[in-house]
Amino acid sequence: MPASPSTARAINDRLALRLLQQEGPLTAGQLKQLTGLSRPTVADLVERLGAAGLIAVVGEAGEQRRGPNAKVYGIVADRAHLAALDVRTEGVAVAVTDLVGRVLAEASVPIGGDTGTGPAVEQAVTLVERVAKEAGADRLHTVGIGAPGLIDPSSGELRDSTGLPEWHRRLVATLQERLPEARVSVENETNLAALAEQRYGAARDRDTFVLLWLGQGTGAAVVLDGALRRGASGGTGEIGFLPVPGTTALPTSTDCEGGFHSLASAAAVVSLAAECDIAATPGELTSAVGVVRAAVAVTRASDGGPGEEPAADDAEGAVRASGTGSSMLTPGGEAPTPGDSAPLLPGGAAPVPGAESRSPGAEAPPPPALAAAARFLDALADRLAVGVASVVAILDPGCVVLGGEVGQAGGEELASRVRDRIARMTPLPTEVRATTLGGGAVLRGALLTARDRAQEELFAPGGPPPQPSQGW
Repeated sequence: MPASPSTARAINDRLALRLLQQEGPLTAGQLKQLTGLSRPTVADLVERLGAAGLIAVVGEAGEQRRGPNAKVYGIVADRAHLAALDVRTEGVAVAVTDLVGRVLAEASVPIGGDTGTGPAVEQAVTLVERVAKEAGADRLHTVGIGAPGLIDPSSGELRDSTGLPEWHRRLVATLQERLPEARVSVENETNLAALAEQRYGAARDRDTFVLLWLGQGTGAAVVLDGALRRGASGGTGEIGFLPVPGTTALPTSTDCEGGFHSLASAAAVVSLAAECDIAATPGELTSAVGVVRAAVAVTRASDGGPGEEPAADDAEGAVRASGTGSSMLTPGGEAPTPGDSAPLLPGGAAPVPGAESRSPGAEAPPPPALAAAARFLDALADRLAVGVASVVAILDPGCVVLGGEVGQAGGEELASRVRDRIARMTPLPTEVRATTLGGGAVLRGALLTARDRAQEELFAPGGPPPQPSQGW
């Protein structure tokens, strides 16, 4: 049955809006070429979308022909403002963007473990309100939150979990109370990181893969045939509870100690580094990221070749144990390229210490240091391979991304070691890749889901009209 005229118009409108999101501003001629629609149909949809306040003329394009320049149309970016939160046990990071995902303002605040639930919630909510005001947002249309823990699939709420701060659960409800007109949703942090890696990062060419999160704790996200899989109770990927050899006990229903968490958590990585006589890079706090970076720097320097270009890192220390703050997103809120293929967080982080090329005549690391670094990275890869092999045996994802701050610090040096072990442990061909987004994947995933949700509503036929400003 052919589509009705109204349905056809809605389909054409959504197609044009999606192209404007992916490609950036376009002329009517370009829309005609990309959509395959007739010139009159494109003219009608441009007029219709303009009247709805969804697109506007943003410039002119000088074409190689006589006559006036062609008008260039773009999505009305300030039609809605969106917020994303990366909630950790040590603090929270917030970013506010416009409707096309351009970062307007961002900040973070550490929240100590001894902070009470009420004060912690107030700190986080106040930060959201402050960043929104700095972004010039009179109201927030959609708020996406990434947090550790289980999400109840029936209610979409963060479930009460032993070991996680109570203020995490209270924050979601308080934000909804303080922002009654906003659409507030929460998702597991590792799931959001996987969505970001698939859209912008190491899994861009994969519709089936697993993200192994390596940060303060451990987690996994499963993407099969392009869809994120959450499981019957929302617990898909709780790999920290996976029973593994090499631990002194089994995990329990309320405590993942004794499971894979005991092998790969940040505390376990620091302890392993101490056993291998690896210290953090001078000037850095002793942390899982610091000791892995130090070991990688030694191995790279011993090769005498250039280090790998570090991936964009959204200030992993902003809300981590160090409590230091720095930019999670584009410094100064610079606008990224509109297309989905462009990274949301352009720019790079400071080079990994020791990753630079070693100049002729420079001393290589002494043999004991190199041996210790190799021993540490090999032992860490042994541990990670236990978890990865279990995932591969059950899911056969074909690709596993080592994500999070530790995955980024390990880079290809760690990923290649895990890859070699998996090739010996399973007959299933599996790529093991290092994240290109690091800890910033959570915030990027939260922004991505908030943007998609807002556009889904605003771009729908008969979507809500622009709202008057309310102020803070």
